[in-house]
Amino acid sequence: MRDLFYRTMVVFVLIVGVCWAVPEPSLVPGPLVWTVDVKFEHPQQIEVKLAGDKKPVRFWYAILTLTNNTKRDVDFFPKCDLMTDTFQVIPAGKGVPESVFEQIKLRHQAKYPFLENLERTSNRLLQGQDNAKDVAVIWADFDGKAKRVKLFAGGFSNETVVIEHPVAKDQAGESVKIFLRKTLVIDYKIIGDPAFRSQSNLVYEGRKWVMR
Repeated sequence: MRDLFYRTMVVFVLIVGVCWAVPEPSLVPGPLVWTVDVKFEHPQQIEVKLAGDKKPVRFWYAILTLTNNTKRDVDFFPKCDLMTDTFQVIPAGKGVPESVFEQIKLRHQAKYPFLENLERTSNRLLQGQDNAKDVAVIWADFDGKAKRVKLFAGGFSNETVVIEHPVAKDQAGESVKIFLRKTLVIDYKIIGDPAFRSQSNLVYEGRKWVMR
């Protein structure tokens, strides 16, 4: 009976995987599809003494450089999440006071004198290298038990796709539609003893564009 159960579960997983294959970004985008160039510095941590707290609070941040080489001015609406292998998802900017960005800006003022907070920057990105934006993406500290994290950076392309959910139905009995957009995923492995959080480092493992 146990073997039959496991065989059934394997078949179910395979069926779901085949029926709900998430599309990948286009290799040759259409004439109206654009994606801005995204360069990034690997995430690092910062501790900031917040008003009312006796001890500094830890945050993580990455600096992105966005360059619009699409030959048109574009509007972008970013959404950047950090997800751990312990299934914790932290939206960028959530629970992050403006004073944290000010400390990050001070730390990097020599290299990034015009650094902006992604949560406060204009959503208009003009063409050309001269109009590139340097933005800080900031997250609250994540689960100390995590061994890996993924950074999801969406909104830097207008490429989208709509797929049908393999199970969920609406009131009319039709498959629920799911809206996906082109998203940059950056993978990291965490090294260091969780007991010495200040010494933890993220080791880069790769990046790719996905539909999410």
